[in-house]
Amino acid sequence: MLQKVIEFLTPRYKQLKNRTVFGILFVLAFFIRFPFFFRDYIDRDESTFILIGQSWANGHLPFTELWDVKPPLTFLFFAAIIYIFGKSLLAIRFFGVVLVVVTSFFTYKIGSTVASKKIGFWAAMGSVILQSMFGSVQGVMSEHICMAFFMTGLYLLVRYKSLYTHFLSGLLFGVAVMVKLNIAYALLFLGIYISYQYLRKREFRDGIRNTVGYGLGILLIIGLAILPYYLNDLLPLWWGSVIEAPLDYAAARRNSPLKMAPIFVLLGLFFFICWRTKKIDFQNPAVQLLLVAIVGVLVSFIKGGRINGHYLIQLYPLLLVFVATAIAGISSIQKLNYRPYLFFIALLLPMESYLEYYNVGKNRIQKGRFFNGEGIDAPAYITKNKLSTKNILFLEYHIGYWVLDVNPPTKAATHPSNICKAEMFPYYDNPRTTSLEEIQYILEELQPKTIVARSNAAIFDKKLIEENIYINTYLAQHYTLLNTIDRALIYQRLE
Repeated sequence: MLQKVIEFLTPRYKQLKNRTVFGILFVLAFFIRFPFFFRDYIDRDESTFILIGQSWANGHLPFTELWDVKPPLTFLFFAAIIYIFGKSLLAIRFFGVVLVVVTSFFTYKIGSTVASKKIGFWAAMGSVILQSMFGSVQGVMSEHICMAFFMTGLYLLVRYKSLYTHFLSGLLFGVAVMVKLNIAYALLFLGIYISYQYLRKREFRDGIRNTVGYGLGILLIIGLAILPYYLNDLLPLWWGSVIEAPLDYAAARRNSPLKMAPIFVLLGLFFFICWRTKKIDFQNPAVQLLLVAIVGVLVSFIKGGRINGHYLIQLYPLLLVFVATAIAGISSIQKLNYRPYLFFIALLLPMESYLEYYNVGKNRIQKGRFFNGEGIDAPAYITKNKLSTKNILFLEYHIGYWVLDVNPPTKAATHPSNICKAEMFPYYDNPRTTSLEEIQYILEELQPKTIVARSNAAIFDKKLIEENIYINTYLAQHYTLLNTIDRALIYQRLE
């Protein structure tokens, strides 16, 4: 049995077929991510995407009824799943697996083209793992959607040189940028590189044709994303929400460059060593395309001023091709009989998944259902005890709006942290101008009968001293703590 598992994990690379690789990647991704299908929420952003996706499935364009700072095709992914499969976390998380597998499969295809099937295979396996483990990446993030389209488009650029494939690549990149705007830097740099390559070879006709095809593909998708807003006289809302708000958001929350320095130093050192030791052929145009894409992603991190854990999903598939190539070039690694150790590494690596499988089983025994978490349990308590859901406010676990089939009390409350992002209020015509005004409006004017918060945590960012003092004082004066469900605090307004 052990030998069969080891053979499965170390196939005969030269004989690998595409369907075999896709199958292996799917099995790995599904095994790692499956227990998280039943978690209420894994990252707050995913819950927000679900809420806006539901709103779109109900007939409301993003930014009109609910709001968040993402391009519209992020929400279209969720809206399409909800429209077809209904309110199903299982369906959403399953298609998250598909996204990870698609990204990783094209990581394999690119690695196979740049180096070998063996390198492509291990880069793809690493892609599945890094997109599915460590931090809050078990949910469906906008980066997962973006990279599935981006890596497919990048493979077309690496593998083919025709007008048709450049145009198709542009279409895929257009979807990627309308899911995650910061990937635009990578698209820009790739477009410049494509033009430069043709100019260097003096292939002017092909250069103009393919570059135009590439650009038109991107612009076509952007145009289609704008079209519904144009037809409904909502262009200012689209422009403000998709372009201006993200720029102001990045400027307002820019971290010190020193916080980002370690990752840039490590990557610089890695590529310098690869260059000096000639582990990677940097003269290869396909390698150069990958490198240009990585530079574009890194520049977007610099411009954004911060690197959250899930942002790195945009870097992993690209970087892993280089890492696998560099490791394969180490002579001591080539001589090492690694197969006996591989099973034990594979066994120990998905520890988060094992723990989650245990939690799912425990929840099924104790509560009679597989779905778990405060975002499930708190709404169940509210429904069972017939608490009022009129203007209900979730300051945490806001997937509860979806479970209860209600909307947040205001646009700003779609994502709880957006309540305190006043710099973005003008872009969706919020009549309040400060975060304190927004909180006061919700509590004093709308007066939600029920509020859900989180124990042992500041309601808002700890830096927002005035807002935290106000809401804590207001809750103490006008609400009573009705119950605590795990870490969820359920408050009821005093009559």
